[in-house]
Amino acid sequence: MADEDHRMAARKKKAVVTGGAGFIGSHLSRALIDAGYDVVVIDTLVGGARDRVPSRAAFHNADVRDARALERLFKGADVVFHLAALPRVQDSIDRPRETNDVNVNGTLAVLCAAHDAGVRRVVFSSSSAIYGDAEEMPILEETPARPKSPYGLHKYIGERTCRLFSELYGLETVSLRYFNAYGPGADPEGPYALVTGKFLKQRAEGKPMTITGDGSQTRDFVHVNDVVRANLLAAQSASVGGGEVINIGSGRKVSVKRIAELIGGPVEYLPPRIEPHDTLAGIERAKELLGWEPSIGIEEGLAELKRLAGLS
Repeated sequence: MADEDHRMAARKKKAVVTGGAGFIGSHLSRALIDAGYDVVVIDTLVGGARDRVPSRAAFHNADVRDARALERLFKGADVVFHLAALPRVQDSIDRPRETNDVNVNGTLAVLCAAHDAGVRRVVFSSSSAIYGDAEEMPILEETPARPKSPYGLHKYIGERTCRLFSELYGLETVSLRYFNAYGPGADPEGPYALVTGKFLKQRAEGKPMTITGDGSQTRDFVHVNDVVRANLLAAQSASVGGGEVINIGSGRKVSVKRIAELIGGPVEYLPPRIEPHDTLAGIERAKELLGWEPSIGIEEGLAELKRLAGLS
């Protein structure tokens, strides 16, 4: 029995995380290590940071469009989590060719390499950006895809490609549509930075929090720890693997004005911009197929971020 236990320990499962130096990817990489996986992180560090990668993960500076590198790094992997992308909405509008190449062709390269390397399952990080301006709330997975940006279109193409690879080649795939993920390490910079990180940075610098419009617009904020847990469940669930798409959100909408109130401090109102006024995820499919539901409310999550920023 001792020899069998030793052999089992020696056969740790291998997980590959593309984009593992980014916000969600780095949290996922740490969770995988804690769960006993051997973890390989692939990232070009264009949007990620080397110091985010856990020390116990093997890091490779490689591009997801590099088929030869991918096939070599995927060998022996049980699961690949594909998060690597150029994720900025405005960036995809300003640079449609480059972002399409990374986000669409990169996803195809990942799926081809996973199939060729004998990987069991690919978990694809998608986005609620595919829905565009949804007219009915909550937004369900059956809601028609009407992306308003190339980025949203890229993610939708990625989902459909994942499903085709399951149907045509037998590669297990599942796509997780994230709503507004937030938490420690989220990027506060840029015009489309998540409002939680931006507000906390402004408060830490002694500046007023800038709200576009009247602040009544709402978002579905989901904590990064809950997003990570959804990924771990998606890697193992026997109920998925055929190209399913699953919303990952809190199932609760919170106004931008309420976020500012929870953080506390002066605000400054700016002219409104063109954006969806509300988002709200329907999460019944995640509960049914993954046994997942959110565990961290926005009040608890923001209180943690305030402590980390020295604002509590």
